[in-house]
Amino acid sequence: MASVVILDYGSGNLRSAERALLRTGADVLVTADHRAALEADGLVVPGVGAFATCVDGLLSVGGDRVIDMRLAGGRPVLGICVGMQVLFERGVEHGAEAKGVGQWPGTVERLDADVLPHMGWNTVNAPEDSQLFAGLPGDTRFYFVHTYAVRRWQLRSELPGADPLVTTAHHGEDFVAAVENGPLWATQFHPEKSGDAGAHLLSNWVRTL
Repeated sequence: MASVVILDYGSGNLRSAERALLRTGADVLVTADHRAALEADGLVVPGVGAFATCVDGLLSVGGDRVIDMRLAGGRPVLGICVGMQVLFERGVEHGAEAKGVGQWPGTVERLDADVLPHMGWNTVNAPEDSQLFAGLPGDTRFYFVHTYAVRRWQLRSELPGADPLVTTAHHGEDFVAAVENGPLWATQFHPEKSGDAGAHLLSNWVRTL
């Protein structure tokens, strides 16, 4: 049984995420304890609300260091919604800029869409070799709630075939909906609110631990 820690830093649908991960058969603990977060097979970084508030909460419990240490050892981390956004270099909301934890280059910014927030079910465009979306039909829908997103993926590798797998979705424009980059994976949508599709996706992640 894989062990998963959901990092508790004061932001996120902790209990919804816990229930969804328990459904996969994982042993799940919600905590801010560093040792538990470092020793677990997988770490989930949730997040809802404002980018700057989530970053502040993450820093307050040393979550940035935990993420760094896990990734340095090739230990899996999964970011969800704003928990994905804070992994980028910076976020711009209401004209104010805040630094993220900088695992990936890029900016979280307001989507260019007529209707915001982007709230409800939407399809995604996943790479054929995605492990995260393996076994899910191309018309599968996931649940989104957000106004801000990464509109342009920036990280590129000089080595052939070494680029991260980037999944996109469309709401007014294309944006980054998920990333698979070595041990660091993330989704802009909420798998824990996406019913059977979200449960399947989380099971795909847990099976890699």
